[in-house]
Amino acid sequence: MLLNQMSKQFSFSEDEMNGIVEDTYKNIIYECKNLIRETKCPDEQIIALLSLVASTFTQTLSKE
Repeated sequence: MLLNQMSKQFSFSEDEMNGIVEDTYKNIIYECKNLIRETKCPDEQIIALLSLVASTFTQTLSKE
């Protein structure tokens, strides 16, 4: 089922790219920098956290 989901093309609209997508990206970067600032964690910890977040959505796709 994951293959079927991945084969469907999806693109954000230009308005979405310049709006919510860009805002979301900026917020993620800001929060990661804030986490580093507050905890003094290394970049590798941020990468691990982002990988965990990504895996949450991967599991959702593979269940459909």
